[in-house]
Amino acid sequence: MTPREALHKYFGYDDFRPLQSEIIDSVLAGKDTLALMPTGGGKSICFQVPTLVLSQDDLNKRLCLVITPLIALMRDQVANLEARNIHAAAVYTGMSWDKQRVALDNCLYGPYHFLYCSPERLESEEFRKRLADLPIGLIAVDEAHCISQWGYDFRPSYLNIAAVRELLPDVPVLALTATATPETIDDIQDKLGFKAHNVLRKSFHRENLYYVVRRTLRKEEQVAHILTKVPGSAIVYVRNRKRAQELAEWLRVTVDGLQVDYYHAGLTTKERNERQKAWTEGGLRVMVATNAFGMGIDKPDVRVVIHYDLPSHLESYYQEAGRAGRDGQTAYAVLLFNSNEDPAKIKKRIVDSYPPKEFVNSVYHKTMDFLQIGAGSGLGHRFTLHIDQLCHVMHLPVLQTYSALHILTQAGYIDFEEEHETQPRVQIKVERRQLGDYNLSLEQAELLDKLMRSYSGIYTELQYVREADQITNDHGSADRQKSQITNHEILVSLAQRGIITYIPRTIGCSLTMTMERQTEIFLSSAIFEERQARFVTKINAMLEYAEQTQFCREQVLLSYFGEKNAAPCGHCDVCRELEHRIMAE
Repeated sequence: MTPREALHKYFGYDDFRPLQSEIIDSVLAGKDTLALMPTGGGKSICFQVPTLVLSQDDLNKRLCLVITPLIALMRDQVANLEARNIHAAAVYTGMSWDKQRVALDNCLYGPYHFLYCSPERLESEEFRKRLADLPIGLIAVDEAHCISQWGYDFRPSYLNIAAVRELLPDVPVLALTATATPETIDDIQDKLGFKAHNVLRKSFHRENLYYVVRRTLRKEEQVAHILTKVPGSAIVYVRNRKRAQELAEWLRVTVDGLQVDYYHAGLTTKERNERQKAWTEGGLRVMVATNAFGMGIDKPDVRVVIHYDLPSHLESYYQEAGRAGRDGQTAYAVLLFNSNEDPAKIKKRIVDSYPPKEFVNSVYHKTMDFLQIGAGSGLGHRFTLHIDQLCHVMHLPVLQTYSALHILTQAGYIDFEEEHETQPRVQIKVERRQLGDYNLSLEQAELLDKLMRSYSGIYTELQYVREADQITNDHGSADRQKSQITNHEILVSLAQRGIITYIPRTIGCSLTMTMERQTEIFLSSAIFEERQARFVTKINAMLEYAEQTQFCREQVLLSYFGEKNAAPCGHCDVCRELEHRIMAE
């Protein structure tokens, strides 16, 4: 089967998009490949098609290991592949080990072609052992810029990929990212152990995307004005959760008939899924969101992306702006800029993101004290960390404390995971034959029966279960529907009677001790001064983009990403102003 035949058979397309064919040919030739494709460029096809082709020729290479940081994206891609009769599985944090084993057994013995996992799963020795036995023919690394310490979204867990390559030395790697500077491009290939540097890139030029910087002292009114003038679906990016909620509520009141809601990481999984679905399907026109919204979104008809606040770097700005106009029709990326306030605000992020070393040292020891971890102990232990409580008890500023914990993670002392979501856990403490002695209600009996049938190890240890109100699919009896009692309430009542142990779902931060508590910590120049200097450079580049009015907006962006000889776009605000001046002369 040729790649084009696979594309048509499984995906219904007659031809590839630009660069897809070249990337697939490189992968099929067994070459480590770094593919740079703009947001919406069709990255998934680049590992899905070659895997399906390889599986026809060699059953020992029928499986692709896809490493991606987003659980929601894993689930969506698995569902999309299954809908095309292509078997795929996903393993991620929160799954019971029994379910992980089933998924891995399916990949070993069944007709499966894709195994999705998060980079954190690669930390598990048991998981890595199982990988060595699987018929893996390709490793695909999505959001590959996360492995580079010079990337804008460095994640230490991505460094585990190098260990997987040692287990599978003859398996090629396809690394995919939408944004990377020349320096980051080299670092990705080095960190992933490329046998030879091999970069395939598509120009970051977007013919249909109009970049605009709008200077204003009244940003709310500008957002309302733009949404009134530009019809169609929209995203408004803001810096924090409070502003997301307040701006969405203000727009709902101010713009008559506007269907708008907000999105951030503090919402429950159910709330996030419902709001994203409503927006994707057109029930909502506008989403006001933090940067938690966007990765993995496949909505082609977004007409405008508005940045209410300046991002910290051009990488994230380009990626977020690039969610507009994926259908090839005219779309707008608008950055709102208040010259009186924004420069000071963005420069303050330097201090917030890189507080003094003495402060980082203080946060380390105060966090250890707060968690009651003694010197020389704690290795391997995982803790739920409530930052607000830590900062209140230890008299620490919140933003700088977050940054200090991330710096300590990069230095290897801890693994701090922000906004970690823990699924509900349940263990049944009473043997099944004894449950009749407890005079259970119909609702309690129904739910216990469902749990016992769904989770085989639920008597011996705590099991991660689905979101409490999704454990049953039929909402139980008519009496239960009438009473509208929730699964969470039933589980609480069972726990109060001593029948189960129940740990509800939580959203918070987690901290894992990657080494025992140290009496002193050391931050190398690569961890601190060099990263701080690069962060300053990125902040300055973002600010210069917003302030300058001489050069084409797209030219500035393309030059930043290494395309030095791009022509002016002709339709950004700078190009249009230049055209007006020329015509007026």
